[in-house]
Amino acid sequence: MEANQYVIPFSKLRASDAALVGGKNASLGEMINQLQNLGVQVPAGFAIVANAYRYFLKFNQLEEKLEMALKTLDSEGLTNLQRVGEECRNLIKHAILPNKWKQTVLAAYQELVGKANDPVTVVVRSSATSEDLPEASFAGQHDSFLNVRGEHELLTACHRCYISLFNDRAIKYRLDHNFDHMQVFLSIGVQIMVRSDRGAAGVAFTVDPETGHENIIYLTGSWGLGENVVQGAVSPDEFYFFKPAIAHQLHSLIQTKLGDKENMLVLQEEAAMNTSTVNIKTPIDLRERFVLDEDEAMKLAHWCYLIEQHYGMPMDIEWAKDGETNELFIVQARPETVHGRKKEVTLTTYKLQERAVPLCSGRAVGKAIVSGRVCLVHSLADADKVKQGDIIVSDITNPDWNVLLKKAISIVTNKGGRTSHASIVARELGITAVVGAHNATEILKDGQLITVDCAQGDSGYIYDGRLRWEVKETSLEHLTKTRTAPMLILADPDRALDLSRYPNEGVGLLRMEFIINNSIQIHPIALIKYDELADKNVKHKIDSLTKHFPDKRKYFINKLSEAIAMVAAAFYPKDVIVRMSDFKSNEYAKLIGGEEFEPKEENPMLGFRGASRYYHPKYKEAFGLECQAVKRVRVEMGLDNVKVMIPFCRTVDEGKKVLEIMRGYGLVQGEKQLEIYVMAEIPSNIILAEGFASVFDGFSIGSNDLTQLTLGVDRDSADVSNLFNEKDMAVLSLLEQLIKTARAHNRKVGLCGQAPSDYPEFSDFLVRKGINSISFTADALLQGIEYIAKAEAKWYGQNEDDSYHDQPCFRS
Repeated sequence: MEANQYVIPFSKLRASDAALVGGKNASLGEMINQLQNLGVQVPAGFAIVANAYRYFLKFNQLEEKLEMALKTLDSEGLTNLQRVGEECRNLIKHAILPNKWKQTVLAAYQELVGKANDPVTVVVRSSATSEDLPEASFAGQHDSFLNVRGEHELLTACHRCYISLFNDRAIKYRLDHNFDHMQVFLSIGVQIMVRSDRGAAGVAFTVDPETGHENIIYLTGSWGLGENVVQGAVSPDEFYFFKPAIAHQLHSLIQTKLGDKENMLVLQEEAAMNTSTVNIKTPIDLRERFVLDEDEAMKLAHWCYLIEQHYGMPMDIEWAKDGETNELFIVQARPETVHGRKKEVTLTTYKLQERAVPLCSGRAVGKAIVSGRVCLVHSLADADKVKQGDIIVSDITNPDWNVLLKKAISIVTNKGGRTSHASIVARELGITAVVGAHNATEILKDGQLITVDCAQGDSGYIYDGRLRWEVKETSLEHLTKTRTAPMLILADPDRALDLSRYPNEGVGLLRMEFIINNSIQIHPIALIKYDELADKNVKHKIDSLTKHFPDKRKYFINKLSEAIAMVAAAFYPKDVIVRMSDFKSNEYAKLIGGEEFEPKEENPMLGFRGASRYYHPKYKEAFGLECQAVKRVRVEMGLDNVKVMIPFCRTVDEGKKVLEIMRGYGLVQGEKQLEIYVMAEIPSNIILAEGFASVFDGFSIGSNDLTQLTLGVDRDSADVSNLFNEKDMAVLSLLEQLIKTARAHNRKVGLCGQAPSDYPEFSDFLVRKGINSISFTADALLQGIEYIAKAEAKWYGQNEDDSYHDQPCFRS
């Protein structure tokens, strides 16, 4: 081949050139060519083509020698992988770079860096011809080099990239994905280095990496070079974006989580290339700050959206922020290889059957529960300790461990986030992991039997011993589509992305109290009247939680809106019905600062709760914060699938007052399709259903409170609890009356409660009477759908006015 064919500038490359320059380089060229004019910034560079690697092999007569070495590999047990890999690497190490090869590469290098006024460093990256494909990423299998300065370091780095084609981990990866070792060729990318060592860097996925949810763009970042994020050496900042909001140019950032960012990887300015980076402790002030402000984060998310739109598939993207210029760059983009090819037709759910106190916890990867023996791994020197079926526990993992990680049934790391090496490998292997568990290596001991539970949402828990759990598999392929909408009852926003995979028609009840209690923790009036608080201890607790919010009200609004937005984004465009706060006064008092603002009531169940609080002078301003949070979600973020529900509304006039207050805070019924429902949980809601129907857009039956108030039974009293019965004739009569009235006035009516999943005859009754929706907790949803389907099959086509009252299961 001609020498001038050895090198091609990124600006002349397209994605179709992957066979020539590898997936990584072809992708960089594609973005420079097609997306730079849309604002996506990619550092300039050039590719040393794969044919140059072929020329290098031929010049040094290495093909036959490499083939002979690889033929001796035990491809099943990999017992001699280390020896064979070392033999291959030595063959390339002792070869030389041809003069024509060097001359052409150095000429391109001078053209790249020669125009700069200041000394320029470059990054030298391996780019295999089978790399960054939709079916196999090869991420982290080959070596890359930072802070490369001058011609000598450039040539050395390129030579070492060639050597890395036969890293043990790369050999194993090719075996796992059925690639012929001698048909994978290496291109090299030489690119201007972004000084993220003085700024920040991270990773983004254009789908949620854990669930594959397509409404989400997920971005992580930490101070310094991005290797810490990729390797899981830090717990990074996290940013969640609602993808449709980007398309409509709305506020797309829906949730943020401040990471610990314990260390930052920086350059040693005077060090040689192979010792050029060092991990230092991140200064406290940087740990307390997000690596990106909102505008920067949303700019990156917009770029990620454009990249995914251009490629037409989910993407795994690396970004960097130059600390000298404050410019943002995309430095890599490859197809996401886990969820991009997964088609789920079976829903598998896990649930612990016994309770225990967790030894430690972190971020969950996967949704299963496993039990096994702890194997503490500090380095590759511990490889022989790892047995098939072990749970590997370590500080972090890295690509050199891929052979031993394949033996594990789960991984637990002290550090790392959802885009760390441990997380990515766990997903590719189809196993669980708990990352960012902080002190797992100190708490867990070699040989200890433990249970790893990743089935409880965003958090993963490690328990001592082998606990009992159940596994349930449900085929979604032939699941019956029902006319009656099955919806979810949801309290924990961290479970929303996972639960949205379940068959559903949205969220029939999102409990705001759970969010306030767990995410906010502070009584809203204590935030509003912070300066008037007398208790210094309370003020100290509030200061600790709100330290990033000079305006205490903003803390409440932002935290609440982020939690609601996560649920709404997970289920979009399906309805998410948010019930405004329904704490009782004794429950409100338990919030930080709450005792100072709550009355002491003899019977809080019937006291200062629900709608009565919203227009009362004691709480009206706090209700305004709730309204502002909902408005932020619906208007600023574009999540107009959020509907609102008013609980415990005793009179029609009370309902009108609440709607008037909401209008004052910008929540106007009918505006941007805003629907406002009322909880039907008091007999008056049904006796005066026509009046409530003239005020609200629909009803949601709260069967627990309705049963309690209809029968005059305190459901928490052990002495009369046997009288609590949702199937009592009095309750059923009220339900029938409400459904009939709602249908007559063209109002939606649903039910939230346990009874429809516990009693098939109760679901049968509701379906027969024409209810629009039934909401279930996640663990009862599939059973509930089955009951609905059977009821619809039984009753469709029969006279809807026939009474159930003579059915034996409904006799008083």
